[in-house]
Amino acid sequence: MSNRRSFFAGVAAAGAGLFAARKINAQTAANNVLIETPDLPKLPWRMVDGVKEFHLIAEVVHSELVRGRALDGWGFNGSIPGPTLEINEGDRIRVIFENRLPEMTALHWHGLEAPVEMEGSVGLGQDPTPPGGTYTYDFTVNQHGTLFYHSHFSMQEMMGMLGFLIVHPKTPYSPRVHRDFGLLIQEFSILPNNTVPNTMSMEFNWLTFNGKSGPAATPMLVKQGERVRIRLVNLGMDHHPIHMHGNQFSITGTEGGRIPEAQWHPQNTVLVGVGQARNIEFDAKYLGDWMMHCHMPHHMMNQMVSMAGPMAPSAHAKMMSSSTIGLYPVDDAAKKAIPGYPQDMWMPMDEMFAKPETYGLRKGWSGAMMGMMTMVRVLPPDLYDEIQRRIQAAKGGRA
Repeated sequence: MSNRRSFFAGVAAAGAGLFAARKINAQTAANNVLIETPDLPKLPWRMVDGVKEFHLIAEVVHSELVRGRALDGWGFNGSIPGPTLEINEGDRIRVIFENRLPEMTALHWHGLEAPVEMEGSVGLGQDPTPPGGTYTYDFTVNQHGTLFYHSHFSMQEMMGMLGFLIVHPKTPYSPRVHRDFGLLIQEFSILPNNTVPNTMSMEFNWLTFNGKSGPAATPMLVKQGERVRIRLVNLGMDHHPIHMHGNQFSITGTEGGRIPEAQWHPQNTVLVGVGQARNIEFDAKYLGDWMMHCHMPHHMMNQMVSMAGPMAPSAHAKMMSSSTIGLYPVDDAAKKAIPGYPQDMWMPMDEMFAKPETYGLRKGWSGAMMGMMTMVRVLPPDLYDEIQRRIQAAKGGRA
Protein backbone atom coordinates (compact mmCIF):
# COMPACT_ATOMS: atom_id res chain seq x y z
CA MET A 1 0.00 0.00 0.00
CA SER A 2 2.80 2.38 0.85
CA ASN A 3 4.41 1.69 -2.54
CA ARG A 4 1.14 2.51 -4.32
CA ARG A 5 0.81 5.72 -2.32
CA SER A 6 4.36 6.66 -3.20
CA PHE A 7 3.70 5.94 -6.86
CA PHE A 8 0.57 8.08 -7.03
CA ALA A 9 2.25 10.80 -4.98
CA GLY A 10 5.10 10.78 -7.49
CA VAL A 11 2.67 11.03 -10.41
CA ALA A 12 0.87 13.92 -8.72
CA ALA A 13 4.14 15.68 -8.01
CA ALA A 14 5.28 15.22 -11.60
CA GLY A 15 1.98 16.54 -12.88
CA ALA A 16 2.18 19.53 -10.58
CA GLY A 17 5.73 20.15 -11.69
CA LEU A 18 4.75 20.01 -15.37
CA PHE A 19 1.81 22.35 -14.74
CA ALA A 20 4.08 24.79 -12.89
CA ALA A 21 6.65 24.64 -15.68
CA ARG A 22 4.00 25.33 -18.30
CA LYS A 23 2.63 28.20 -16.20
CA ILE A 24 6.10 29.75 -15.89
CA ASN A 25 6.65 29.17 -19.60
CA ALA A 26 3.39 30.92 -20.47
CA GLN A 27 4.27 33.85 -18.20
CA THR A 28 7.72 34.13 -19.77
CA ALA A 29 6.20 34.16 -23.26
CA ALA A 30 3.65 36.80 -22.27
CA ASN A 31 6.25 39.09 -20.72
CA ASN A 32 8.60 39.15 -23.71
CA VAL A 33 8.17 40.66 -27.15
CA LEU A 34 8.40 38.09 -29.93
CA ILE A 35 11.25 38.58 -32.35
CA GLU A 36 10.72 39.71 -35.94
CA THR A 37 13.21 38.43 -38.53
CA PRO A 38 12.40 40.22 -41.82
CA ASP A 39 12.42 37.93 -44.89
CA LEU A 40 12.89 34.82 -42.72
CA PRO A 41 10.29 32.39 -41.38
CA LYS A 42 10.00 31.00 -37.86
CA LEU A 43 10.29 27.25 -37.33
CA PRO A 44 7.04 25.82 -35.92
CA TRP A 45 7.09 23.43 -32.98
CA ARG A 46 4.75 21.09 -31.18
CA MET A 47 4.60 20.14 -27.51
CA VAL A 48 5.40 16.45 -26.94
CA ASP A 49 5.34 15.26 -23.32
CA GLY A 50 6.39 18.67 -22.06
CA VAL A 51 9.15 19.11 -24.66
CA LYS A 52 9.11 21.66 -27.49
CA GLU A 53 9.85 19.58 -30.56
CA PHE A 54 11.21 21.09 -33.79
CA HIS A 55 11.95 19.45 -37.15
CA LEU A 56 14.95 21.06 -38.85
CA ILE A 57 16.01 19.97 -42.34
CA ALA A 58 19.35 20.72 -44.01
CA GLU A 59 18.83 20.88 -47.76
CA VAL A 60 19.74 22.53 -51.05
CA VAL A 61 17.84 25.81 -51.36
CA HIS A 62 17.14 27.98 -54.40
CA SER A 63 16.76 31.63 -53.42
CA GLU A 64 17.20 35.16 -54.75
CA LEU A 65 19.47 37.81 -53.28
CA VAL A 66 17.60 40.48 -55.21
CA ARG A 67 15.06 39.98 -57.95
CA GLY A 68 16.77 38.26 -60.87
CA ARG A 69 19.95 37.30 -58.98
CA ALA A 70 19.63 33.61 -58.15
CA LEU A 71 21.41 31.85 -55.32
CA ASP A 72 21.68 28.06 -55.27
CA GLY A 73 23.01 27.45 -51.80
CA TRP A 74 22.49 25.25 -48.78
CA GLY A 75 20.14 26.15 -45.98
CA PHE A 76 17.38 24.81 -43.78
CA ASN A 77 13.69 24.14 -44.40
CA GLY A 78 13.74 25.92 -47.75
CA SER A 79 15.36 29.09 -46.45
CA ILE A 80 18.78 30.81 -46.53
CA PRO A 81 19.45 31.67 -43.75
CA GLY A 82 17.38 29.02 -41.99
CA PRO A 83 14.20 29.64 -39.99
CA THR A 84 14.30 31.18 -36.53
CA LEU A 85 13.88 28.99 -33.46
CA GLU A 86 12.31 31.05 -30.65
CA ILE A 87 12.07 29.64 -27.13
CA ASN A 88 12.09 30.67 -23.47
CA GLU A 89 14.68 30.25 -20.78
CA GLY A 90 14.01 26.97 -18.97
CA ASP A 91 12.47 25.24 -22.00
CA ARG A 92 13.46 21.72 -22.81
CA ILE A 93 13.66 21.40 -26.57
CA ARG A 94 14.09 18.53 -28.97
CA VAL A 95 15.37 19.23 -32.49
CA ILE A 96 14.95 16.34 -34.89
CA PHE A 97 17.60 17.13 -37.46
CA GLU A 98 17.39 15.61 -40.93
CA ASN A 99 20.17 15.79 -43.50
CA ARG A 100 18.96 16.01 -47.11
CA LEU A 101 22.28 17.34 -48.39
CA PRO A 102 24.49 15.26 -50.70
CA GLU A 103 27.22 15.09 -48.04
CA MET A 104 27.64 14.72 -44.30
CA THR A 105 26.89 17.65 -42.00
CA ALA A 106 26.29 18.53 -38.36
CA LEU A 107 24.71 21.36 -36.36
CA HIS A 108 26.47 23.54 -33.81
CA TRP A 109 24.40 25.58 -31.34
CA HIS A 110 26.62 28.64 -31.10
CA GLY A 111 26.92 30.00 -27.55
CA LEU A 112 24.79 27.26 -26.02
CA GLU A 113 25.72 25.70 -22.69
CA ALA A 114 24.74 22.08 -23.34
CA PRO A 115 26.23 18.57 -23.01
CA VAL A 116 29.02 17.98 -25.50
CA GLU A 117 27.01 15.38 -27.40
CA MET A 118 24.20 17.91 -27.84
CA GLU A 119 25.94 21.21 -28.66
CA GLY A 120 27.34 20.06 -31.99
CA SER A 121 31.03 19.34 -31.47
CA VAL A 122 31.26 17.13 -34.52
CA GLY A 123 33.98 14.52 -34.05
CA LEU A 124 34.23 15.28 -30.33
CA GLY A 125 30.67 14.94 -29.13
CA GLN A 126 28.93 13.38 -32.12
CA ASP A 127 29.60 11.84 -35.49
CA PRO A 128 28.65 13.71 -38.68
CA THR A 129 25.10 13.11 -39.84
CA PRO A 130 25.31 11.29 -43.19
CA PRO A 131 23.17 12.08 -46.25
CA GLY A 132 19.68 10.82 -45.52
CA GLY A 133 20.48 10.48 -41.81
CA THR A 134 18.97 12.08 -38.73
CA TYR A 135 20.23 13.18 -35.34
CA THR A 136 18.16 14.23 -32.34
CA TYR A 137 19.32 17.13 -30.22
CA ASP A 138 17.58 17.12 -26.82
CA PHE A 139 18.49 19.56 -24.05
CA THR A 140 17.17 22.08 -21.54
CA VAL A 141 18.11 25.70 -22.12
CA ASN A 142 19.06 27.38 -18.86
CA GLN A 143 20.35 30.64 -20.31
CA HIS A 144 18.96 33.47 -22.41
CA GLY A 145 20.15 35.67 -25.22
CA THR A 146 20.95 35.84 -28.92
CA LEU A 147 22.22 32.40 -29.92
CA PHE A 148 22.39 30.82 -33.34
CA TYR A 149 22.88 27.52 -35.11
CA HIS A 150 25.07 26.70 -38.07
CA SER A 151 26.81 23.86 -39.84
CA HIS A 152 30.11 23.03 -38.22
CA PHE A 153 31.73 22.35 -41.58
CA SER A 154 33.44 25.54 -42.73
CA MET A 155 32.65 25.42 -46.44
CA GLN A 156 29.00 24.65 -45.72
CA GLU A 157 28.83 27.83 -43.63
CA MET A 158 29.82 29.75 -46.75
CA MET A 159 26.97 28.05 -48.65
CA GLY A 160 24.46 29.69 -46.30
CA MET A 161 23.91 27.31 -43.37
CA LEU A 162 22.99 29.64 -40.49
CA GLY A 163 19.93 30.44 -38.38
CA PHE A 164 18.76 32.18 -35.18
CA LEU A 165 18.13 30.51 -31.82
CA ILE A 166 16.50 33.22 -29.69
CA VAL A 167 16.04 32.49 -25.98
CA HIS A 168 13.84 34.91 -24.06
CA PRO A 169 14.64 35.46 -20.37
CA LYS A 170 12.38 34.44 -17.48
CA THR A 171 12.69 37.97 -16.14
CA PRO A 172 12.26 40.43 -19.03
CA TYR A 173 15.10 42.78 -19.80
CA SER A 174 14.77 46.34 -18.59
CA PRO A 175 13.94 48.76 -20.07
CA ARG A 176 11.35 46.76 -21.98
CA VAL A 177 11.36 47.08 -25.76
CA HIS A 178 8.31 47.36 -28.01
CA ARG A 179 10.03 45.85 -31.08
CA ASP A 180 12.64 43.11 -31.25
CA PHE A 181 14.29 42.45 -34.63
CA GLY A 182 16.94 40.02 -35.81
CA LEU A 183 19.38 40.40 -38.72
CA LEU A 184 21.76 37.66 -39.85
CA ILE A 185 24.84 38.85 -41.72
CA GLN A 186 26.17 36.71 -44.57
CA GLU A 187 28.38 37.23 -47.60
CA PHE A 188 28.67 35.28 -50.84
CA SER A 189 31.05 35.20 -53.77
CA ILE A 190 28.95 34.54 -56.87
CA LEU A 191 30.83 34.94 -60.11
CA PRO A 192 29.21 36.06 -63.39
CA ASN A 193 27.02 33.39 -65.03
CA ASN A 194 27.04 31.36 -61.81
CA THR A 195 24.42 30.79 -59.14
CA VAL A 196 26.44 28.63 -56.72
CA PRO A 197 28.67 30.49 -54.21
CA ASN A 198 32.40 30.15 -54.72
CA THR A 199 33.33 29.02 -51.21
CA MET A 200 37.06 29.13 -52.02
CA SER A 201 36.99 32.87 -52.63
CA MET A 202 38.37 35.42 -50.19
CA GLU A 203 36.46 38.27 -51.85
CA PHE A 204 32.71 38.69 -51.68
CA ASN A 205 30.41 40.55 -54.01
CA TRP A 206 27.00 39.84 -52.46
CA LEU A 207 26.48 41.05 -48.90
CA THR A 208 23.20 40.29 -47.16
CA PHE A 209 20.91 40.86 -44.20
CA ASN A 210 18.68 37.80 -43.71
CA GLY A 211 19.59 36.52 -47.16
CA LYS A 212 18.69 39.69 -49.05
CA SER A 213 20.72 42.56 -50.47
CA GLY A 214 19.39 46.08 -50.72
CA PRO A 215 16.95 47.14 -52.02
CA ALA A 216 15.31 43.70 -51.60
CA ALA A 217 15.78 43.63 -47.81
CA THR A 218 12.45 44.26 -46.09
CA PRO A 219 12.49 47.38 -43.86
CA MET A 220 11.93 47.17 -40.11
CA LEU A 221 8.81 49.09 -39.06
CA VAL A 222 8.36 50.89 -35.73
CA LYS A 223 6.14 53.62 -34.34
CA GLN A 224 7.66 56.87 -33.21
CA GLY A 225 8.38 56.75 -29.48
CA GLU A 226 8.85 52.98 -29.27
CA ARG A 227 11.95 51.35 -27.84
CA VAL A 228 13.66 49.03 -30.32
CA ARG A 229 16.11 46.14 -30.08
CA ILE A 230 18.01 44.86 -33.12
CA ARG A 231 20.02 41.63 -32.79
CA LEU A 232 22.91 41.30 -35.25
CA VAL A 233 24.71 38.00 -35.91
CA ASN A 234 27.68 37.62 -38.26
CA LEU A 235 28.79 34.33 -39.79
CA GLY A 236 31.10 34.96 -42.71
CA MET A 237 34.72 35.83 -43.45
CA ASP A 238 34.65 39.59 -42.74
CA HIS A 239 33.97 41.74 -39.72
CA HIS A 240 31.24 44.28 -40.40
CA PRO A 241 30.93 47.83 -38.94
CA ILE A 242 27.14 48.23 -38.93
CA HIS A 243 26.07 51.87 -38.92
CA MET A 244 22.62 53.32 -38.34
CA HIS A 245 21.68 56.77 -39.61
CA GLY A 246 20.02 59.45 -37.54
CA ASN A 247 20.02 57.69 -34.16
CA GLN A 248 22.29 56.78 -31.28
CA PHE A 249 22.10 53.32 -29.74
CA SER A 250 23.69 51.28 -26.98
CA ILE A 251 25.13 47.77 -27.22
CA THR A 252 23.12 45.81 -24.65
CA GLY A 253 24.08 42.19 -25.32
CA THR A 254 26.39 39.74 -27.04
CA GLU A 255 26.30 36.03 -27.87
CA GLY A 256 27.28 35.56 -24.22
CA GLY A 257 24.23 37.32 -22.78
CA ARG A 258 23.04 40.65 -21.42
CA ILE A 259 25.55 43.46 -20.77
CA PRO A 260 25.15 45.33 -17.44
CA GLU A 261 23.54 48.70 -18.01
CA ALA A 262 26.48 50.48 -16.36
CA GLN A 263 28.57 49.49 -19.39
CA TRP A 264 26.19 50.92 -22.00
CA HIS A 265 27.24 54.03 -23.87
CA PRO A 266 25.87 55.86 -26.93
CA GLN A 267 27.25 55.11 -30.39
CA ASN A 268 25.94 54.71 -33.92
CA THR A 269 28.32 52.11 -35.38
CA VAL A 270 28.93 48.65 -33.98
CA LEU A 271 31.61 46.25 -35.19
CA VAL A 272 30.12 42.77 -35.46
CA GLY A 273 32.97 40.30 -35.69
CA VAL A 274 32.84 36.85 -37.23
CA GLY A 275 31.00 34.44 -34.96
CA GLN A 276 29.67 37.26 -32.80
CA ALA A 277 26.26 38.59 -31.86
CA ARG A 278 25.61 42.19 -30.90
CA ASN A 279 22.30 43.50 -29.56
CA ILE A 280 21.64 47.21 -29.90
CA GLU A 281 18.77 49.20 -28.38
CA PHE A 282 17.49 52.72 -28.93
CA ASP A 283 14.44 54.91 -28.52
CA ALA A 284 12.84 55.70 -31.87
CA LYS A 285 12.46 59.43 -31.24
CA TYR A 286 12.90 60.73 -34.76
CA LEU A 287 10.48 60.24 -37.64
CA GLY A 288 12.18 59.11 -40.81
CA ASP A 289 13.40 56.24 -42.96
CA TRP A 290 16.80 55.53 -41.47
CA MET A 291 19.37 53.55 -43.42
CA MET A 292 21.24 50.75 -41.67
CA HIS A 293 24.26 49.26 -43.41
CA CYS A 294 27.78 47.92 -43.25
CA HIS A 295 30.16 50.85 -43.61
CA MET A 296 32.89 49.03 -45.53
CA PRO A 297 32.65 50.76 -48.93
CA HIS A 298 32.68 47.62 -51.05
CA HIS A 299 29.99 46.11 -48.83
CA MET A 300 27.59 48.87 -49.83
CA MET A 301 27.54 47.62 -53.43
CA ASN A 302 26.39 44.52 -55.31
CA GLN A 303 27.90 42.33 -58.00
CA MET A 304 31.42 43.73 -57.76
CA VAL A 305 34.07 41.70 -59.61
CA SER A 306 37.79 42.24 -60.02
CA MET A 307 38.82 43.77 -63.33
CA ALA A 308 41.59 42.29 -65.45
CA GLY A 309 44.08 44.70 -66.99
CA PRO A 310 44.04 48.51 -66.84
CA MET A 311 40.88 50.50 -66.21
CA ALA A 312 39.35 51.07 -69.65
CA PRO A 313 36.90 53.99 -69.45
CA SER A 314 35.01 53.19 -72.61
CA ALA A 315 32.81 50.21 -71.74
CA HIS A 316 32.79 51.05 -68.05
CA ALA A 317 31.78 54.65 -68.69
CA LYS A 318 29.12 53.64 -71.18
CA MET A 319 27.51 51.28 -68.69
CA MET A 320 27.71 53.72 -65.82
CA SER A 321 26.60 56.80 -67.72
CA SER A 322 23.62 54.99 -69.20
CA SER A 323 22.23 54.64 -65.72
CA THR A 324 22.43 58.37 -65.09
CA ILE A 325 20.85 59.68 -68.28
CA GLY A 326 18.36 62.43 -67.48
CA LEU A 327 19.62 62.80 -63.92
CA TYR A 328 23.12 64.25 -63.91
CA PRO A 329 24.27 64.48 -67.54
CA VAL A 330 27.94 65.12 -68.26
CA ASP A 331 29.12 66.02 -71.77
CA ASP A 332 31.44 63.69 -73.64
CA ALA A 333 34.41 66.06 -73.48
CA ALA A 334 34.20 66.24 -69.70
CA LYS A 335 33.98 62.46 -69.44
CA LYS A 336 37.27 62.09 -71.31
CA ALA A 337 38.97 64.85 -69.32
CA ILE A 338 38.28 63.51 -65.84
CA PRO A 339 40.55 60.63 -64.77
CA GLY A 340 38.66 57.79 -63.12
CA TYR A 341 35.25 58.95 -64.28
CA PRO A 342 32.75 57.49 -63.66
CA GLN A 343 32.79 55.72 -60.29
CA ASP A 344 29.30 55.56 -58.78
CA MET A 345 25.88 55.17 -60.28
CA TRP A 346 22.30 55.93 -59.38
CA MET A 347 19.71 53.38 -60.46
CA PRO A 348 16.32 53.82 -58.75
CA MET A 349 14.11 50.76 -59.23
CA ASP A 350 11.32 51.54 -56.80
CA GLU A 351 8.56 49.64 -58.58
CA MET A 352 10.62 46.48 -58.94
CA PHE A 353 11.14 46.25 -55.17
CA ALA A 354 7.82 47.65 -53.98
CA LYS A 355 6.08 45.78 -51.16
CA PRO A 356 3.73 46.88 -48.37
CA GLU A 357 6.67 47.69 -46.11
CA THR A 358 8.00 50.24 -48.64
CA TYR A 359 4.70 52.11 -48.94
CA GLY A 360 5.15 55.85 -48.43
CA LEU A 361 8.90 55.93 -49.08
CA ARG A 362 10.27 58.92 -50.96
CA LYS A 363 10.50 58.52 -54.74
CA GLY A 364 13.94 57.23 -55.70
CA TRP A 365 14.47 55.46 -52.34
CA SER A 366 15.89 52.33 -54.01
CA GLY A 367 18.67 54.21 -55.82
CA ALA A 368 21.15 54.09 -52.96
CA MET A 369 20.05 50.79 -51.40
CA MET A 370 22.65 48.25 -52.48
CA GLY A 371 24.77 45.58 -50.83
CA MET A 372 24.45 45.03 -47.09
CA MET A 373 21.75 47.65 -46.58
CA THR A 374 18.33 47.82 -45.00
CA MET A 375 16.40 50.49 -43.09
CA VAL A 376 14.48 51.23 -39.92
CA ARG A 377 11.31 53.15 -40.69
CA VAL A 378 10.18 55.26 -37.72
CA LEU A 379 6.58 56.03 -38.60
CA PRO A 380 3.69 58.13 -37.32
CA PRO A 381 0.87 55.92 -36.02
CA ASP A 382 -1.46 56.50 -38.97
CA LEU A 383 1.15 55.50 -41.58
CA TYR A 384 2.24 52.53 -39.47
CA ASP A 385 -1.36 51.30 -39.26
CA GLU A 386 -1.89 51.76 -43.01
CA ILE A 387 1.23 49.72 -43.81
CA GLN A 388 0.09 46.97 -41.42
CA ARG A 389 -3.26 46.94 -43.20
CA ARG A 390 -1.49 46.52 -46.53
CA ILE A 391 0.69 43.74 -45.13
CA GLN A 392 -2.37 41.82 -43.96
CA ALA A 393 -4.11 42.39 -47.28
CA ALA A 394 -1.08 41.04 -49.14
CA LYS A 395 -1.19 37.93 -46.94
CA GLY A 396 -4.86 37.47 -47.77
CA GLY A 397 -5.99 38.48 -44.30
CA ARG A 398 -8.44 41.09 -43.20
CA ALA A 399 -7.49 44.75 -43.05
